[in-house]
Amino acid sequence: MKPRLVFVHGIGGPRDPAAELDEWLRAVATGAGPAGHSAHVSALTGGWAADARFAYYGDLFRTAGAQGGAAGTQDHEDDELLAALLLEAVDGRLADPGLDLPAAEAAALRHARTRLAPPSGAQGAGAPARRVVNALTSLLAVPGLRATGGWLSARLTAGMLGQVARYLNRAESDGTTTLDRRIRARVADCLDPEGPNVVVAHSLGTVVALETLHEHPADIALFVTLGSPLGIRGAVHPRVRPHPLATPATVRRWLNFWDRDDLVAARPVLEDFTRPNADAVAPHSRRVDSDGAWVHPAATYLAQPAVAGPLVEALTTLAER
Repeated sequence: MKPRLVFVHGIGGPRDPAAELDEWLRAVATGAGPAGHSAHVSALTGGWAADARFAYYGDLFRTAGAQGGAAGTQDHEDDELLAALLLEAVDGRLADPGLDLPAAEAAALRHARTRLAPPSGAQGAGAPARRVVNALTSLLAVPGLRATGGWLSARLTAGMLGQVARYLNRAESDGTTTLDRRIRARVADCLDPEGPNVVVAHSLGTVVALETLHEHPADIALFVTLGSPLGIRGAVHPRVRPHPLATPATVRRWLNFWDRDDLVAARPVLEDFTRPNADAVAPHSRRVDSDGAWVHPAATYLAQPAVAGPLVEALTTLAER
């Protein structure tokens, strides 16, 4: 039986779903060889190993604002949540005793923190949106971050990161249903209701996928999360539904990967605060190490042998049944 492979993306601008699917598959193929699965690379990229789908929802973020609220209220709440998310991520990185931060990065992080949480009574503290842009200006000064992150400006970056807040605040409506529900519906439409499914989710997509799988009855043979913000204690973790965090009932295996240099993956060991399902399935977190100043992109994770290896192995086993 050919399994269904569903990729779920994170934040970002407009995407070409077909091109993204090809890029993610090629990244897996890159890591599959060193992981000892060279014989299965052509089957993966050629579409024989799995029925691969790219769950695209980025276009749903193009229209901002919510219906039925006071003007500007929702934008302010989103900005507040984004500022809190960035502050927690920065604090987590500064406090990590295992990191040997380069001087330039440490200085940029400290400067960003001051801009996100200025001392009481400081002049020019500004609204949360201004604090976020000012902080990102400091972070984008880290050598290599702007070039390798694909971010052109602090304002553009704030808009993309703001997608996390817009999803988690769950208030934007098209008059029928909320933005977060429309996003989860896109992912659910890609799942095979008969199974088996392998779901690979990145960044904000890990939150979207987790919530979707709690609502969907399909068999999930493997759930892979990459660079997940699920552990961001104040800004993300309490807002994920259902709460407390738990493994969806139909997930048979959950692998979570994080890179120590990934600013987004705060509190990365998800099993420390995620309840197992009835079959005792809990996340199993593994650290990977990539070169470069910006390790968060999905393709960077997927090209790691430690990520690609178990993914290809699972697809191959399912296809041979």
